[in-house]
Amino acid sequence: MSVLNDLAITIAERAKADPESSWTAKLLAKGPEKCAEKFGEEAIEAVIEAVKGDKDKLTYEAADVLYHLLVMLEARDVALDDVLAELARRQGISGVAEKAARPKG
Repeated sequence: MSVLNDLAITIAERAKADPESSWTAKLLAKGPEKCAEKFGEEAIEAVIEAVKGDKDKLTYEAADVLYHLLVMLEARDVALDDVLAELARRQGISGVAEKAARPKG
């Protein structure tokens, strides 16, 4: 996970950069909604490659998804560590039980 942690740190640092010199800063400057939209686009591209069965392209698109997920989290001030803690909390709980325990609404 250190690669993801390192990337999250880099994204946080680039958030303070000049949008003319950093794609990350440019994307974040457009606001959380644009970051979410871009994440969705990348997720769709990954789904397409998964359906096609092209491992190399899926790997490439999955990396884009992870990057854009981290940018979206940064845009909404959600720490990667908080997401990882939520995953750790769910570890060992069946998916059916976890879903049933979620708050309704």
